[in-house]
Amino acid sequence: MNRVYNFSAGPSQLPEEVLREAADEMLDCNGTGQSVMEMSHRSKAYEPIIKECEALVRELMNIPANYKVLFLQGGASMQFAMVPMNLKKKGKAAYVNTGVWSKKAISEAKKYLDVDVVASSEDKNFNYIPKIEKITGDYDYVHITLNNTIMGTKWAYLPETGDIPLVTDASSCIFSEPLDVSKFGIIYAGAQKNLAPAGVTLVIIREDLIPETLPVENTPTMLQYNIHSENGSMYNTPPCYSIYMMGKVLKWIKANGGAKGMAKRNIEKAELLYNYLDSSNFYHATVEKGSRSLMNVPFLTKYDGDKATEINKKFVTGATAKGLVNLAGHRLVGGMRASIYNAMSLEGVKALIAYMEEFAKEN
Repeated sequence: MNRVYNFSAGPSQLPEEVLREAADEMLDCNGTGQSVMEMSHRSKAYEPIIKECEALVRELMNIPANYKVLFLQGGASMQFAMVPMNLKKKGKAAYVNTGVWSKKAISEAKKYLDVDVVASSEDKNFNYIPKIEKITGDYDYVHITLNNTIMGTKWAYLPETGDIPLVTDASSCIFSEPLDVSKFGIIYAGAQKNLAPAGVTLVIIREDLIPETLPVENTPTMLQYNIHSENGSMYNTPPCYSIYMMGKVLKWIKANGGAKGMAKRNIEKAELLYNYLDSSNFYHATVEKGSRSLMNVPFLTKYDGDKATEINKKFVTGATAKGLVNLAGHRLVGGMRASIYNAMSLEGVKALIAYMEEFAKEN
């Protein structure tokens, strides 16, 4: 069996060591004679799995004691509603619009409170992060999307918000580099980029932001942070297998230097690819320097119009034949996109660049 280099934006490549270990335990996990897929979430067999996963999240992110770690469902998209539902007090929030997922978060929040879009990069098709160093106002919270999967941008700084809680969607950059949790009120992330198979959403929330009662009338029980906090993420059956896999990925991250180790690994990969793009007369990166993501790298060829469409299709087809898969760019950006999350090796990026060089010479 030949493994491919999977450049998918998500669900994405997982560490091979983790997959092999999970495969070995598929029929018998920890001597229980059963798969995690078969375990009761309230059993003595499963309890240490979820507890260990939370402990690893806390250790590797250096999470202060006054934060709760929750394992929820519904993806980051569910958090687009849960955040305004749970944090609404004054009835107004500030959002920074940096791409597709920011726009979806804004649209959802508007159903529950007034939204001020205090900055946006839509004027240049979201190819940069706007400069807004301080945000003030009568806001319940400020929301940013830390890494923009589709557009390939990331926040290289955090805006100053004073006493206003800063909330972020970190789905596509969680654990890719160190992050100061204390600067945020809530960090949420769908797991299917850097942490686990799809199905579980990691939520890190400061305890004082968990309301005892909700201001949004008739809020469904499952959309209340306090319910999940009080029940240890087990109000209902959690995504047991995805949490189990997250624990294994976190052990892999720890064994490879933790968040600092991931940052070193990811910077090396990203610099190699961006340096090639910047030196090429055939390809170019779409994102301005200073706003470039370590995780998602969109790029275009020198062609426009119908010729570009033809070349892009040819590029992706040829790459797939060489075991470099899921490189088609998003329709809003075009071209190609290489998502190089934690599990992508340096060898994978080198293989991609070698193919890009070969393709450029032929076309």
